[in-house]
Amino acid sequence: MTYSESRARYAEVLNAVTDDREEVVITRAGHEPVVIVALEDYESLKETAYLADIARNGNEGSANRTRSSTDSRATGRAASTTSTD
Repeated sequence: MTYSESRARYAEVLNAVTDDREEVVITRAGHEPVVIVALEDYESLKETAYLADIARNGNEGSANRTRSSTDSRATGRAASTTSTD
């Protein structure tokens, strides 16, 4: 879905993501695509990556460093907004 399409149908897109658990890929000219995903699904993906890191490296210390790095990236790039819809 293009950025323009997502803007025109923003409420519908957000409802599809939260109600139907659909991921929506937004494409933008000259930029990397982005994905809109429900927060619960995002948190599940992060936890899965964390557990996979533990299994791969055999220790929790490395996984904690990876988790901190992932949290920092998410915090630095993502903004939390509140909707009144």
